[in-house]
Amino acid sequence: MLRLYALGAGFVCISLAIFVQGLLPIAIPESRETRATRAVRNEAGEVKWVWYESTPYTAVEQLGRDVYRREGCWYCHSQYVRPVAGEDQRWGPVSEVGEYAHDWPHLLSTRRIGPDLTRVGLKFSDHWHFAHHWAPRAVVPDSIMPEFRWLYRRARVAVIERDGAVALGDSRELKALFSFERGASIPLYPSPDGIAFAARTDGAPVLEIASLPEPYDRADAWKGKTLTVIVPTAELRGLVAYTQKLGTNRGAWRDAFEPQAIAVSVMSIPQTEAQVERGRVVYARRCAGCHGVKGDGNGPVATFLDPRPRNFTLGSFKFRTTPSGSLPTDGDLYRTLARGVRWTAMPTWHELPEKDRIAAIAYVKTFSARWKDERPEPAIPIGEPPKPTRELLTRGQALYARAKCGECHGDGGKGDGPSAAQLRDDSKFPIRPTDFTRGQFKGGGDVRDLYRTMTTGLDGTPMPSFADSMSDDERWAISAYVLSLSAFRDPLTGEELRLDERARARLNVLEPDAFASPRLALDPTAPPGVAEQPKTMVRFHKGMLGEGR
Repeated sequence: MLRLYALGAGFVCISLAIFVQGLLPIAIPESRETRATRAVRNEAGEVKWVWYESTPYTAVEQLGRDVYRREGCWYCHSQYVRPVAGEDQRWGPVSEVGEYAHDWPHLLSTRRIGPDLTRVGLKFSDHWHFAHHWAPRAVVPDSIMPEFRWLYRRARVAVIERDGAVALGDSRELKALFSFERGASIPLYPSPDGIAFAARTDGAPVLEIASLPEPYDRADAWKGKTLTVIVPTAELRGLVAYTQKLGTNRGAWRDAFEPQAIAVSVMSIPQTEAQVERGRVVYARRCAGCHGVKGDGNGPVATFLDPRPRNFTLGSFKFRTTPSGSLPTDGDLYRTLARGVRWTAMPTWHELPEKDRIAAIAYVKTFSARWKDERPEPAIPIGEPPKPTRELLTRGQALYARAKCGECHGDGGKGDGPSAAQLRDDSKFPIRPTDFTRGQFKGGGDVRDLYRTMTTGLDGTPMPSFADSMSDDERWAISAYVLSLSAFRDPLTGEELRLDERARARLNVLEPDAFASPRLALDPTAPPGVAEQPKTMVRFHKGMLGEGR
């Protein structure tokens, strides 16, 4: 009899679970929502929110999703930002039903042995992900993720001397990795432990050591050694593409993410022994994997990264409020550390305790003698930008052409100018111009950030200061125009969003509070007057905690 009761209870519980988790959600109209609120940059450079159709996965992204499922990544990583416990201040906007319109099966997961990945898209560069899957703890020391080295192809290659310089020896394994097309060279910058990574395979690999820091810039450091050359498989490329897709149906939300929106320039960090010692511990744990224990930008995974990690021993920094050639202020360094550098391997560190961030900056300043011999020049004051009118953008477009910005960044701002492939930084590493259409601005996505870059330049790169060649008004105009190149575009692909002229006109309204949050998002399908009204957020759970913020 007890067995019969147990079987009956089991049948009832299973039936209830199927009904509640399978049939009932299908019956709710909101479960068929295919739109989500998306953050878009308008022509004035402001971030607004609009309801927009979620886009399906490409073939490459779908391949990556299949690999993600096969490898069990969803066992540890969830894909759902919950409306509780301040998760929207840690990960980003709370999840919406429409984001998952093309997910079958859903990979929401419940365990968070690893971080939630709902908003990981565009947080790191592709190259960071390549490094992370090879050596997880080199970039995330707290990680317990296993190495996924079977997702790489490898070749062991001897280093020989050829024509008075070091070169890669002949290897059947190497020829199986690369196409060896004539006229297309792929530079390899080996790490100190003999790993050399290449993201591309459509050319001939060439060993490059002249740009590396001492002693690895000398031939004696490599002669007679054997390198392990590695390239990603198609499955790993797909996995990285899928990871970058996650969260991008919410658009340019990261440009309005308050926890990392820091604009500090006036602050002074005490350079005490205790502070430096604490910073040394933080640096060794959090920074040395990329920047190296010596601060020379040659850490264990630096070979994976493009652009390369900053070489702190040079005392040259890109993102400053100080004039060209000057050291940055402590506030400049703090801002970069908190906000990260978009579309590079430098992540946001806003979750790192503030005292650890301050200490890390104190330690970084010990790598170069410039910090002992010089003081940063006074920060350049940055006032309020002019009103972004059509006339201002037209003037900026003319200045863009006159200053020959298209030589590097391309006439359309896609980073594909005729000089783009030849650009090198001061250490002779290749450096790519920014693709303005994606809105992935390394120094920040506000018009003031672009004006600052136009004024101070980016030390150590081909990007000069225009403080002497352009007036203040001209720099504001060209900054507004460059920012407008990413208006109404997808930050993942750079493609233009399908928004009609009426929707664009509404989103271009110069009112700070208009469409300023997901709850106030414009609904282009609603009639005028209704489209501007706040819409109830569609959550997976609408209980006491689930109605949203």
